[in-house]
Amino acid sequence: MTEDRVSQALDHDLVARVQRGDTAAFDLLVRKYQHRVAAVISRYIRDWSEVQDVAQDTFIRAYRAIKNFRGDAQFSTWLHTIAVNTAKNHLAAHGRRPPGEDIDVEDAEQFESGLRLRDTDTPERELMRQQLEQTVVTAVETLPPELREAITLREVEGLSYEEIAERMDCPIGTVRSRIFRAREAIDARMRPLLDHDELPKRSKAS
Repeated sequence: MTEDRVSQALDHDLVARVQRGDTAAFDLLVRKYQHRVAAVISRYIRDWSEVQDVAQDTFIRAYRAIKNFRGDAQFSTWLHTIAVNTAKNHLAAHGRRPPGEDIDVEDAEQFESGLRLRDTDTPERELMRQQLEQTVVTAVETLPPELREAITLREVEGLSYEEIAERMDCPIGTVRSRIFRAREAIDARMRPLLDHDELPKRSKAS
């Protein structure tokens, strides 16, 4: 399973948990994407303290809107759009004009690595992220073949239930059942890590 597929599967499970009211799962999404969000905002705003403020506003807006996220686009793309709009709104509110061209996702990823040096992440947080991604890999790899194929077609390739049913030559109801069972299996593997008492809650997002 490639790194991108692991990342997308992890995002889906964390988003689903947040939509069920799990604020610790949102904290993990913040940790995962805080560098990329800051990279996007820093292309519009130069002052680092302002970048941090706008990044926080971005995640607050994302938390409030996440119940409406349906997975039509990747979570990273959805969050990128919120970051861009929040940065533009911040500039407009202060009578400043944004740059003429928007920053795309690929550019944000390139600037992300440089911003990591300015972050306050601890080794423990990075270890938690790595553990979660490895847990997703293990969970997906140990699924029965029909469940693994269904969840991969849905979460990685972005196919509709109808397209998956055609690809797997089975009824849509069977596809839904397989995807549900796959998500449950992945969630069961992740639950011990996500429910750990040491995971802090984000007070401003709750």
